[in-house]
Amino acid sequence: MGIAKRISSIFQAKSNAALDKIEDPRQTLDLSYEQQLENLTKVKRAVADVATARKRVEIQAEQLKSQGDKLADQAKQALAQNNEPLAREALTRREAIATQLKDLDTQHATIVEQEDKLTATAQKLQTEVEAFRTKKETIKATYTAAEASAHVSEAVSGISTSMNDAGAAMQRAQDKVAQMQARSGALDELLASGALTDLTASPGDDIQAQLDKAGGGSSVDVQLAALKAQLSASDAQASLPTSTGEEA
Repeated sequence: MGIAKRISSIFQAKSNAALDKIEDPRQTLDLSYEQQLENLTKVKRAVADVATARKRVEIQAEQLKSQGDKLADQAKQALAQNNEPLAREALTRREAIATQLKDLDTQHATIVEQEDKLTATAQKLQTEVEAFRTKKETIKATYTAAEASAHVSEAVSGISTSMNDAGAAMQRAQDKVAQMQARSGALDELLASGALTDLTASPGDDIQAQLDKAGGGSSVDVQLAALKAQLSASDAQASLPTSTGEEA
């Protein structure tokens, strides 16, 4: 195979592949059916033309027979008038007509044979076209159902993919919310422990916190001093002599 032929084959294959992608089998089947109907119409027209030719030959034969019969009568009349030459002339013409009738009979037989063949062909083609039409409609219905099923499958697949994507997005959102909640809780704990300074508070709040802390410490010291005083007073009272002992 030459280079040019191989290149042509490659382009043809690519063209066929491109056509397969855009071709709708239902339209192709309808087009084929229309072409078959056109061919059937042409055959039927041919049958009609042949039938017309046959009828024309039959009419012509009838006319020639009528002329032959008339010439035969004229020959008899000529002989009755003792006009043999005229009778011979009439019979001669009748013989010519007989020859023409023989040729017409041959033509008629040929035309009838052609008509019979074309009629049989038209009937066979009619049956094939009707069968093709039934099969065409069945294939179209099957293709339509398959196409609808494919669209449903694509839709289901798309929904499944969308649901997977939505589920993943929802999970990421939940994780982010949990992360932000944990971070917020940790910041609250750090602020409560004093490890971080609350930037939203006023500048004097830290001083107030120290004063509150010192004040709290002073209160504890006061309470401890009061307890110590009470214990000292109790010990001092216990060491003093009783009045009964002095009188003795």
